[in-house]
Amino acid sequence: MKRFLILLYGVVCYAVFLATFLYAIGFIGNLWVPKAMDSAPATAVGTAVLIDLGLLALFAIQHSVMARPAFKRAWTRIIPESAERSTYTLLSSVALILLFWLWSPIGGVVWRVENGIARALIHCAFAFGWMLLLYTTFLLNHFDLFGLRQVWLQFRRRPYTHLPFKTPSIYGWVRHPLYVGWLFTFWATPTMTVTHLLFALMTTAYILVAIQWEERDLLAALPEYADYRKRVPMLVPRRRRGARAAAAELRHLAKSVTGE
Repeated sequence: MKRFLILLYGVVCYAVFLATFLYAIGFIGNLWVPKAMDSAPATAVGTAVLIDLGLLALFAIQHSVMARPAFKRAWTRIIPESAERSTYTLLSSVALILLFWLWSPIGGVVWRVENGIARALIHCAFAFGWMLLLYTTFLLNHFDLFGLRQVWLQFRRRPYTHLPFKTPSIYGWVRHPLYVGWLFTFWATPTMTVTHLLFALMTTAYILVAIQWEERDLLAALPEYADYRKRVPMLVPRRRRGARAAAAELRHLAKSVTGE
């Protein structure tokens, strides 16, 4: 029964994440949802800024602190280890749901693109960001990332094995394509309001800081990450590479695919 309940818990956590992810598309893009980022302001500007900064800080603290190895070691003394990732996914979703619910629009327009073709291209960039996000999760292991693999293995009484270090597809171009996708979703808007600009600036700053924490943990856990970090840029692909460097990367990708 315990194994089944942990499995059920993981499935529920994933369902909450999936619903939150879909709502986030509408919230950031001002599409379909009852309350979006740029809904009508209902609070004084100063109060709205403080509320929004507080909500962003809450998400950043939860998202980063719970991802640290030291916190995970302490946390798994309280909850089953197989449910740790599902719990992280659930609490990240709850932090976002609070942000969606309590977000306080500010109003004001920083820029507005009027040209129809330009607006269409920006909307395509926004959609590309979300597709890149989803694609990136499957390049590594979507179900491990959101806790389903862990609860399924414990349900089948199989030990959890950590995923091997690999750099498939676009991970050979940039080290953090997931964050690149987020940056597209934050900044690709034909109408940039003060509200949206605050959100984009703060989340971008958080990403740049979070990358440093994440890479510190990766360097400590994976000896091969140091070489990868030297070879591959963080967020922006290199425009030019020498023939030797390109050939070396192709060989590296081929080995990753064949497992040699």
